[in-house]
Amino acid sequence: MRRLLKDKELFLFDLDGVFYKGKESRVKIGGTKAVRAIRASGKKLFILTNNSTDSAETVHSRLLEFDIPVKKEEVLTSGSLTAEYLRERFGRVSYFLVGEEGLDSEMKRRGHRRTEGEAADFVVVGLDRRLTYDKLDQAARLARHGARIIATHVSRLYAYKTGPAMATGPLVKAVEYASSKRATVIGKPSPLMYRIALARAGCARSRAVMVGDQTDTDIAGAARAGIDAVLVTSGVDTEAKGFRLVAKLPNVDALVPLL
Repeated sequence: MRRLLKDKELFLFDLDGVFYKGKESRVKIGGTKAVRAIRASGKKLFILTNNSTDSAETVHSRLLEFDIPVKKEEVLTSGSLTAEYLRERFGRVSYFLVGEEGLDSEMKRRGHRRTEGEAADFVVVGLDRRLTYDKLDQAARLARHGARIIATHVSRLYAYKTGPAMATGPLVKAVEYASSKRATVIGKPSPLMYRIALARAGCARSRAVMVGDQTDTDIAGAARAGIDAVLVTSGVDTEAKGFRLVAKLPNVDALVPLL
C-alpha cells in the first residue's frame, strides 16, 4: 500500500464526506495535512466534486476558509464541467434548470440562456433543495417536446452533517422516466471528469489515485477510468464491495504517512 501511494503523481479528491460534511452548515473532517503533504512532495492534485449547488469559486473560497490550501484551477465541479461541456459541444444553448444558484451561475458564465416555461435546448439537472412538483413536471414536459437532458451527476446520496441525504440521481431518474429519454451524465461515476483531470495534469492514469467516500460514484468512477482508489470511511460508505482498493482509511489526513 505504501509503495503504491508513494508512486502516485496525481491525487484526486472528492469533497463532501472527505474534507467536510453538510451543505447548510458544514463541518470540517480533514484535508489540511494531506494537501500540505502532497504539496511538499511535489505531487499534483485536483478536487473532483459532484457538488452542483455551488460555483467552483465558492467551493475554492470555502476550502481556503477551512485552511485547505487548494488552488482555484484545481477545483473541478460537476456544474462547471456541465456548462463547459455544453459550450464546447453545442455553443450557447437555452436551458431549463432543475438546480440551484451555483449551477445557474456556471451556465450563465459560459453564455447559456435560461428559460422558464418556453421551449429549451436542454433540461439541466442538478441538486435542487427547493424542488417543486411543477418544476419537475415542466422539466419532463420539455424533454418530451424535444429538449435533451444533461445531468451534473447521478449520485444517490451525499454526506450531510447528520448522515447520508438524497442527492441528484433520483431527480434525474424522475425526468428520464417521465420523458422516456436518457440523460448525458457529466460527473462521477462517468469517467469524463477523471479524464479531464488527467489531461489537465498531464498524468497517466496509472500514476493517479482517487480518494473518495462513496462506492457508487468515487470508487466506481475511478474503476471505469482505470484509476486506483482509496476509500475514506468518514462519509457515506464504510465498504467498497466488488472493487479493489489501494487502501481504506478512516480520514483523509491518514494519507500523510503513506505519501
